[in-house]
Parts: sequence; structure tokens; C-alpha cells
Amino acid sequence: MASGTVTSSEYISHHLTNLTFGNHPENGWSFAHGAQEAAEMGFWAINVDTMLWSVGLGLLFIWFFRKVAKSMTAGVPGGAQNFVETLIEFIDENVKSIFHHKNAVIAPLALTIFVWIFLMNLMDLVPVDWVPYIFAQMGVEYMKIVPTTDVNATGGMALSVFALIVYYSIKQKGVSGFLAELSFQPLPKIFAPFNLFLELVGLLAKPVSLALRLFGNMYAGEMIFILIALLPFWAQWVLSVPWAIFHILVITLQAFIFMVLTIVYLAMAHDDH
Repeated sequence: MASGTVTSSEYISHHLTNLTFGNHPENGWSFAHGAQEAAEMGFWAINVDTMLWSVGLGLLFIWFFRKVAKSMTAGVPGGAQNFVETLIEFIDENVKSIFHHKNAVIAPLALTIFVWIFLMNLMDLVPVDWVPYIFAQMGVEYMKIVPTTDVNATGGMALSVFALIVYYSIKQKGVSGFLAELSFQPLPKIFAPFNLFLELVGLLAKPVSLALRLFGNMYAGEMIFILIALLPFWAQWVLSVPWAIFHILVITLQAFIFMVLTIVYLAMAHDDH
């Protein structure tokens, strides 16, 4: 809950500001003290909290799955093994139903995307004041713990998917085949410039939609938790519990949608048109 000396707008602004490090025109290489300083640091500034939590959760995913893989048994499996096997089967079924080509990368990629995004989204269920308060006691002014509420993180993941789309399109069809696919459909070849414009818009819309859909849903969810935290204590419990329960569906669904669309886009990159 916000302190009585802090206004609602200041409280909201503080919770929506990343811990940013960069080269400030006046202060040099330093941490930004507010959104204005972060903006003045320019494009190459880095949101340290986004990197810290996203990489940390990624390492947690790797450690947990590696631990389960090393302890797997052909006998009666434990709870962790059951969970991992069920999750892998679920991902594998979705990949097989969408992707009808041979590519050993797609299923592991889909698993990584789903689990990693789910873990990052899951951080939204941690009460909004807990972690920032702990870091504030250590002198850290800002700390956003949900990487997917940072468009830089969702944009980075979407651009990685886009790079894979282009790579596999060229690998499967060659440069000339990829350019022909962009230029000679859906209209006859005499409309090649118009076709190219339409196809490029459609191609570029894929990473944009991936990034903004995930970011928008998670940012909105975080904002609602912050607004609830501004209410009286009794109202926080009345509203936060049902919203958190509903939000479990949102965070899972958003991870699933990002995974499914990635598989769909990569399947399209493998298809001949």
C-alpha cells in the first residue's frame, strides 16, 4: 500500500517505471532517477529489472527441467516428472496438430516459449508492493518484476520469432522463392509491386501483433493490481483475490497464444504457396 505522503499518481508512476541504466547526457553512465531521465538516456539504455527477472526465470526453467530430466525413472514417476511429462505431451500434441513438417527445433522452441512466458507472466500475481519494498530497503529505487509488462521484452521475443520466420522462409524456398512468394500473390504478376506491399505489411504485422498482444494484456493486468493496491485494505482483499484467480487464466492463455502463433507462423514459413 502506498504511503500517505505519496499521491496516487506518484504511486502508479513509480510502479510503472523500470530500473533503467544508460548514458545520460548530463550524468553519464548511471541509473535513471525517474521516467524522464530514462527517456533522456536514449535507445541504448537498458531496463535492468526486465533483464534480471527474464534471465533469472529462464535459468529457473532450465534448472528445473534439467533436474527432472536427470532424475527421470522408468518406474513410478514422482510429481515433478509427471508434471513435466504432461506438459511436454501437451506441447507436442499442439505442435503436431499445427506443424506438419520435419524440424527438430520447433517442439523445444514451443516448450521454451510457453514455459518462459508463463513464468514471466506469473510474477504478476506477486503483490505489487512486496518486491519493490524489499529492493527499496537496499537502496534500489525502482523494481518492476513482470518482464512481459515491458514492451522491450515482448518486442525482443517477437523479433526473434520474426528472424526465424525469415530464416526458414529463405531456407525452405531460397531467396528467389521467398521474394516470389512476397511479390506474385495474391494478385497476378503484373501487380507485383502492390502484392509486395500487401505481403510486407502482413509479414511485419506478425511480430508487431505478437509483441503488442502480450504486452497489452499483461500491462493492463498489472495496472489493475496497482489500482486495487490504492484502495482501503478491506477492499483490496475483496477485489484482488477474484482478480488474481481470473488473472491465472489470462497469464496462461497469453503464454499459450504466443506459443501457438509462433508455431503457426513457422509452419507458414515452411509451406509452399
